[in-house]
Amino acid sequence: MLSIETLVTFISISTFLCFLPGPDNILVLSQSAINGCKYGILITIGLCIGLVIHTSLVSLGIAAIIQANTLAFKIIKLFGVFYLIYLAWGAFKAKPIHIKSNTKSFNDTKKFIKKGLFMNLSNPKVIIFFLAFLPQFTTDNTIAISVSLQLLYLGLIFVVIAFIVFTIISYLSGFLNKMISSKPSVQTILNKITSLIFIVLAINLCIDQRLPIV
Repeated sequence: MLSIETLVTFISISTFLCFLPGPDNILVLSQSAINGCKYGILITIGLCIGLVIHTSLVSLGIAAIIQANTLAFKIIKLFGVFYLIYLAWGAFKAKPIHIKSNTKSFNDTKKFIKKGLFMNLSNPKVIIFFLAFLPQFTTDNTIAISVSLQLLYLGLIFVVIAFIVFTIISYLSGFLNKMISSKPSVQTILNKITSLIFIVLAINLCIDQRLPIV
């Protein structure tokens, strides 16, 4: 199993990243502020279903790649380094987000869940991020569970964290909306911290010579 230290680190970073202003939580925030907390939670359910699908693809995909070709896995690993650097630069240069009001409302519960699901599945960056992020917390210990199960385990933990964080955002939508809109300096600080985290993850991925055991 994964060590307590690894889990604490993973949960801490994942929680911080889930709270950062991004397409998913901005959608939850805006729809909660406009239509009410209930609808933000429905969107969250859809988003998390999408995350489960992405997690499954990553856990099964990486395991298959390692079994078939270690060189291919190393290429994906290198791609992950560059992608994390790209995310770091994007976060460093990001400007404060201003949430626009939307008067459109949906009364159909299924529409909100589908909206969240489509939002997540239509963003290919999610699976790319998982490819770069999750493997860093696996272990090559021979007595540990397989890498595919480790990735699935970590991915599901991320999904649970995302659900909890997005639900909190739904309940605090009014306060958070006001903070994000009226205090862009808060976003700027968070973006800089995010940039640093991505750089650290990129460096760690670059120097990590472990090849997970499937």
